[in-house]
Amino acid sequence: MQDPLSYLEGLKQSGINLNLGPVSRLVARLGHPQTRYKTILIGGTNGKGSTAAIISSILMKEGMNVGLYTSPHLRDFRERIRVNGRMIPEDALCTLIDTVKAAVEEPVTYFEFTTVLAFQYFCRCEVDIAVIEVGMGGRLDATNLVLPEVSVITNISMEHQEYLGNKLELIAAEKGGIIKRGGICITAAQGRTVIDVLEKICIERGSSFYRAGRDIRIRRSVKGSFSYYGINKRYRGLRISLLGNHQLKNAALALGVVDIMTGKGMNVHDSSVIEGIRDVTWDGRLELVSCNPKIIADGAHNPAGILSLCNALITDFSYDKLIVVFGVLRDKNYRSMLRSIALLADTIILTMPKSERAVCLKDLLPVASLYHDKVEAMDNSAEALARAGSLAGMNDLVCITGSLYLVGEIKENLESNLPKDRLL
Repeated sequence: MQDPLSYLEGLKQSGINLNLGPVSRLVARLGHPQTRYKTILIGGTNGKGSTAAIISSILMKEGMNVGLYTSPHLRDFRERIRVNGRMIPEDALCTLIDTVKAAVEEPVTYFEFTTVLAFQYFCRCEVDIAVIEVGMGGRLDATNLVLPEVSVITNISMEHQEYLGNKLELIAAEKGGIIKRGGICITAAQGRTVIDVLEKICIERGSSFYRAGRDIRIRRSVKGSFSYYGINKRYRGLRISLLGNHQLKNAALALGVVDIMTGKGMNVHDSSVIEGIRDVTWDGRLELVSCNPKIIADGAHNPAGILSLCNALITDFSYDKLIVVFGVLRDKNYRSMLRSIALLADTIILTMPKSERAVCLKDLLPVASLYHDKVEAMDNSAEALARAGSLAGMNDLVCITGSLYLVGEIKENLESNLPKDRLL
């Protein structure tokens, strides 16, 4: 009999399927586990995971039994499926793989299968609510089988054009596919084109439409705290543990979701909001992972994410030199990403995440060299990290970015090789 984890790994060869038919029939054979609890569904280009983590943190502080499904993982597949912050145990995962596998009668993809695993696990754990991150797009994503209390769309920019379309309005329509008839949508998306598409979908489906900057607002204080002014609620004197000004936008959306849910009768005390925002953690997003040398890891993997990273590097960190370790996957707009990060970097060290989809160095090096005259290339990410460390002085900063896969590899390498007093 095939090992359950080997079976799961083998599904990675299944690619992407833009057809919800097979996965819809799979959940039907399992009794529609995704309908047994409340859900919040979060789509968009950037900030989905952070927004999901903030919502989950607040609801856990309230004492709820909370499921969290995100992707991809950094090091361990089990990171994707959590209940109350704890990863699914390996024995439970193996049991569920066998259960779901037994119900498979037609091919499903890796992501579809893992999404059904999450649905089933949350059902077995009898969660009160599950916070679900969309994988890609929205309309035809396996996560769109849930009937969410709120559909969240963080922002929308050009990505996955080969699947979602080569125009912003086409991508917005795909992401807007998570808006349900008679449902509620809240978004931080900007730009008239995108807003018009989302608003039209809401009108056609009789759904409520709330926008950050119009219906919900954030105001920063000079002392580092911020206040939220929303639909039904106001919160003052909030502090967020996540670094970067862009996290305030994610916090605004998360608070907007809590605001909406309280309006629907969910009891969330102000103290839970304050503590949930204050204590939230999210690995691999502007995460300070070493103090000597100072190393931050950020999984920015598209142009919009890199721009947020660059803004944070300017406003939230001080350093003499910036050494960037950069690795990226083929389906990303790495030319635009490199052009942005090169403006801040003193040295760029290129490497390859351990993925079949990684851009090889012979293709990456000529592009990086167009934008910077100090570019090095190393196949092995551990060697790239070591080289960056050798270049970094006491007041310098090393930044790992371009791919969550790369961030996961380097975090694992650091924890295996650095003394504990140098890790954070």
